[in-house]
Amino acid sequence: MADPAAYGDTWAAIYDDVHTHLDPAPAVEVLAHLAGSGKALELGIGTGRVAIPLAARGVTVHGIEASRAMLDRMRAKPGGADIEVSLGDFTDVDVAGEYALIYVVASTLYGLTTQAAQVACVRNAAAHLARGGMFAFEGFVFDPSRTGHVHDPATQRISSTQGLPVELRYIWPSELDLMAQLAGLRLRDRWSGWDRAPFTGAATNISIYERA
Repeated sequence: MADPAAYGDTWAAIYDDVHTHLDPAPAVEVLAHLAGSGKALELGIGTGRVAIPLAARGVTVHGIEASRAMLDRMRAKPGGADIEVSLGDFTDVDVAGEYALIYVVASTLYGLTTQAAQVACVRNAAAHLARGGMFAFEGFVFDPSRTGHVHDPATQRISSTQGLPVELRYIWPSELDLMAQLAGLRLRDRWSGWDRAPFTGAATNISIYERA
């Protein structure tokens, strides 16, 4: 099995610099609305790019992170040390309690490189949703014509051919819906951005699931 901390340990030192162009505010606005007065759990919390401003909105945020290097980066930021984080693989870490919102952003779910691991992750998330809770997903929509990546259609794995190494297993929106169905969830909304624009099948897939 791949080391769940490998990605974070490799990218931690430059992660925020690489993603500095991404404004977390639109995501935070939607996630705060979905969480309401309940708790939120981020799978793969990383450096706290989204979790810290979400917590600043008054949402109680917990996280799961496999990479201690990423976690150290988060805790060095203002407000980062106040967020409770479980160190481990978010595929199967058994966090305590239930959450009004469980979310995974920045295509982090693709970092689980087998279908079985991805299904297990969605099931684990569903098992920790409170009554009326939501599971929110953000991921890029893969364009096979994009340069700089190698795509294996048989496994849906995508490997970077430039920059730091990264290996992902892409999930088509229809497959994600099936994973959610297996976990007892159903699609409530799907957008092409955090501005809630209708999903067009291009660029970004933001999917919100609720209990079936």
